[in-house]
Amino acid sequence: MEWLRDAHAMEEQAETMLAALSRRIENYPDFKAQVDRHLQETREQARTVRACIERRGGDTSTLKDLTGKFVATWQGISGAFVGDEIVKAGLATYTFEQMEIGSYTILIAAAAEVGDTQTRSACERLLDEERTMADWLIGNLPALTGKYLAREETPGVTAKH
Repeated sequence: MEWLRDAHAMEEQAETMLAALSRRIENYPDFKAQVDRHLQETREQARTVRACIERRGGDTSTLKDLTGKFVATWQGISGAFVGDEIVKAGLATYTFEQMEIGSYTILIAAAAEVGDTQTRSACERLLDEERTMADWLIGNLPALTGKYLAREETPGVTAKH
């Protein structure tokens, strides 16, 4: 149950982080489209994890959810202070996806151990979604970096976001 609560807080944090990032992206339409797609997916993932928690007779952790949102808010604000925000956002998003992949891998093993086939199935689906996002990011970080560098070298063009 504790790991499910952690996963719910993680998805709440991801939602806040992705929403803030999406609002700031101006010059990278492919990256923005993928962030927006995953933002919608993330909202559904939070609902899925909440349903697993409630089906098992528990409730989400308000403290963990709020802490995750607080951290994500400050992550978003910190982007305003760096010139290469878009590249760092790509890196941070990829890193967060890897944490989610690890978390769902643990939850799948735990659900299998206790015989909770519904939670296991739900987490396997969520793991696939997180892997898809991570794969997209790692495949597109070189192009994002190249576009950033090209914009950085062009006079009068904003590269940051």
